[in-house]
Amino acid sequence: MSKTSKIVQIVVFVAIVAAAINLYLTYRERRTGVSVAEKPKVALDPDYYVTPKKLHPQDLKDAKELTKQPVWVRDGYRYTYYPYSGHSDYDHPAGTLGPIEKLEIKDVVLDRTPGSTSQKQVMAVFEKDGKRYAFPIGVEEHGNYTFNSDDILFIQDPHQLYKHWSADTWKAIENHEVKPGMNELQAFFAIGVGSPEGTGMNNPRIVDFPNNGHPVRVTFTNGKATDIEKSSG
Repeated sequence: MSKTSKIVQIVVFVAIVAAAINLYLTYRERRTGVSVAEKPKVALDPDYYVTPKKLHPQDLKDAKELTKQPVWVRDGYRYTYYPYSGHSDYDHPAGTLGPIEKLEIKDVVLDRTPGSTSQKQVMAVFEKDGKRYAFPIGVEEHGNYTFNSDDILFIQDPHQLYKHWSADTWKAIENHEVKPGMNELQAFFAIGVGSPEGTGMNNPRIVDFPNNGHPVRVTFTNGKATDIEKSSG
């Protein structure tokens, strides 16, 4: 018998043995009912997949891109706006921007910074109730710009970004109400920014929302609102 024939016979023998072992294990598994447990499937929150676009302005010209489409406030009741008539009246704040408030930016301008001779504020100018107001979105000093507009504003409609939320959830948000079952982001969209009690790492987790002078205390269990109570602050 040639060397090649012997090698072929060995390969065929190994294949037959492997097939026999596999057949035996399959038969044994069916007899005993033993099977390999499947790994549990983890359902990821669709919110994690939402990546809002950002403008990343580098100078005043870049920032003026905000005038080309509507914008929406990311964190309600956090940012102060001022009357504007060629300059901002910092001595008379007009209010704070509301949660998911839709704005039409009319212009982006440089204005003075109170108490500074070298730094200027970058102000976004908008209209409300027939009057002009402005709020800061960055600073300029010695020709260098620093912007935080991407932290303040959405440049895409949040209704489209989070279109996987139910119609009832969006209705509650538009009515500035927190409902049981809402997550923290939805609560932020409804009544503005909040502050967690303690370390903020507990479950249940309690968050206090100033809510523009109408405080609300919300308990989130496993990330969902389970208890909502109005408080006196």
